[in-house]
Amino acid sequence: MAILIDDKTKLLVQGATGHQGSFHTRLMSDYGTRIAAGVTPGRKGEEVNGVPIYNTVEEATQCHGPNAAILFIPAPFVKDAAFEAISAGLKLLVIITEHVPLHDAMEIMAYAEEKDVRVVGPNTFGIITPGKCKVGFMPGQIFEPGPVGLVSRSGTLSYEIAHNLCQEGHGITTSVGIGGDRVVGMNFVDILKEFEHDDETEAVALVGEIGGTAEEEAAEFIKTMDTPVVAYLAGKSAPVGKRMGHAGAIVERGRGNYASKKEALEEGGAAVAALPWEVPVLVGEHL
Repeated sequence: MAILIDDKTKLLVQGATGHQGSFHTRLMSDYGTRIAAGVTPGRKGEEVNGVPIYNTVEEATQCHGPNAAILFIPAPFVKDAAFEAISAGLKLLVIITEHVPLHDAMEIMAYAEEKDVRVVGPNTFGIITPGKCKVGFMPGQIFEPGPVGLVSRSGTLSYEIAHNLCQEGHGITTSVGIGGDRVVGMNFVDILKEFEHDDETEAVALVGEIGGTAEEEAAEFIKTMDTPVVAYLAGKSAPVGKRMGHAGAIVERGRGNYASKKEALEEGGAAVAALPWEVPVLVGEHL
């Protein structure tokens, strides 16, 4: 099995005619993702790599029946695009865009919750179920199928850890980037719940970082899990008060630092790797 996406996913690409949208539409299609249609206002009738383009999500949905959408949309217009997709009945949104205004993100999440829609991102690399479906811009060739679920706030770190896992023979069921912004949709706990109920996920690798309390909240849920969790935390040497990379990666007034997250995760029952390449070793002890 897998979580969130599989070979039955029919994807809608919002912003499919833009530079990034058209480029990654081709790569996702080449990977094997079933791309139903694209949407760019005013471009109806065009095609991008064989994908038909429509003016609105409603038109595309009526004609092709997609069940998920990915947004390659400039930050100021993400809220309108997300609202349009949610209103059209799509149940999974993957928002790639970085720098989405904070209040826009809050409104998107509130509307999504009201309509029972799952949102991944903003500022995410996306989701991949190796060999079946890729919704995002991750390098698909480094991901191989296997028994390990991977959830991360960081794209590049997740690629490194996924590569290391696969090199050691521990492939991936699904890899999810929850996004690095202050306000995101599905969080660590949401994804851990999905993995806990997935029959093929035998262990989970969690990639966190300093800032916020997402890892501490995950630690509380890990206490209830039967599936073993191995974590890696980035930002061990980051100075207090300085943002490192993601908008959410900032330690403020002693909250969200490396030590507190490590302690919480270990108390929750997770094994915490000191270095990224230790993750496959610790995972192997549980498989």
